[in-house]
Amino acid sequence: MLEQVKKILPFKGVAGMVVGALALLIVGQNSIFYAEPGYVYHVRTLMGNEEVVSDVGYQFYLFGRWNSWKRALTVQAVRGGSETLDYVEVESSETSAALPPQNIMFLDQVDANAQATVRFTIPTDQESFLHLAHEYRTPENLLRTALIPAFKETLQANASLMSAEEYYSGGRTEFNTEFENQMINGIYIVRREEVSEKRVGEIKGSANVAMGTDQQDYGDDSKVVFVVRKMTDEAGIPLRKSQRFIDYGVTVVEARVTQMDPNQRFVERMQLKQKASADRAIAREQRVQEEEQRLLAIARGEREVAERQAKAKVDQIQRTTEAETEKQLAITQAQKQKEQSEIEKETAQIQLEKARIEAETRRTLADAEAYQKKAVLQADNALAQKLDAEIEIQKIWAQAFANRKVPQYVFGGGEGGTPTGSDGETRAFMQMLTLDAAKRLSYDRDVKK
Repeated sequence: MLEQVKKILPFKGVAGMVVGALALLIVGQNSIFYAEPGYVYHVRTLMGNEEVVSDVGYQFYLFGRWNSWKRALTVQAVRGGSETLDYVEVESSETSAALPPQNIMFLDQVDANAQATVRFTIPTDQESFLHLAHEYRTPENLLRTALIPAFKETLQANASLMSAEEYYSGGRTEFNTEFENQMINGIYIVRREEVSEKRVGEIKGSANVAMGTDQQDYGDDSKVVFVVRKMTDEAGIPLRKSQRFIDYGVTVVEARVTQMDPNQRFVERMQLKQKASADRAIAREQRVQEEEQRLLAIARGEREVAERQAKAKVDQIQRTTEAETEKQLAITQAQKQKEQSEIEKETAQIQLEKARIEAETRRTLADAEAYQKKAVLQADNALAQKLDAEIEIQKIWAQAFANRKVPQYVFGGGEGGTPTGSDGETRAFMQMLTLDAAKRLSYDRDVKK
């Protein structure tokens, strides 16, 4: 820099050095600047050249002019924001444009205040950056004429793709995804159509009380709804309205919808719907509970019936078992008695046979004995028996004679005297009896040869 000053100024030596230092001090105030991190600088030199500076540190351009651009520009719609653009180029600034919440309209004509954030990045290569700088000249112009309008238009176009009920019924993620998609790739070209859809449930009338719940259908079973269809090309790819800032190398880093506040009427309607849904859920739970109670009562009754049937079956089985046992016992007892009878019969037959044999034996023995006796009697003319009988007779008479009653004193003469009780009389009587017995026996005492 000092050498360039020396070539311009005609002074030599110390004076020249002093003059050069003073000139350098004066020139440096408009030629030196410090490049802050996170910024891109557009520099115009004295000779009409343009430079793009993105490096951090001190930069020198003789009699140059520059303005700074944030590498990342943010457009926000938040509480406390203002429609008046307040572009700040200092490090402490958190946003590039802070707008108030944007009022949008959903497909079902429900308006809401949306809070969202979109962050953009500008190009840093010289060609793209200079193209951007020549078109918009300042970051404020870029925000006011390109980024903020694109932010508002995309947010509103995204709201027209779904209804508020769909958004609050689980469509928030889809809403955010579509918002980022349209900010990056362009806004969908859509067409709003009326579509007739069939009702999910049949509508019943209740005019005829006699019909009860079996009422006739009334009214139309279809309803008209509004849908937004994305227009597509011949290949089926959705048509889009491109974002103009993309042509200048500006890209979207991220896009988020952070808060959605619907109008008070919709909130009240949703509260009523939630209450109705809660009431339906409670009624459904009560119905389920009643059904469970009914099923429980049925199950309890079936259990009791099953228990009674099981008990009756057990009793039946027990009685059948007992009857079968008694039957088997009776059969066993009968078989036992039969076998015992057969044994007794066989025993009786054996005893009868034995008695018959014994009787036959006794008869045989008796016959043998009788035959023997007969033979003996025939052999000696029953002399032994006759002798025994005679001996017995004699014994009897002898005993009777010995035991006769006679007077203690007998008076008499000789043989011609009184005979009563005399020995002679007795002997004569005995002889007569003997003769009579012998006569009656009539046996021969001689043994036959």
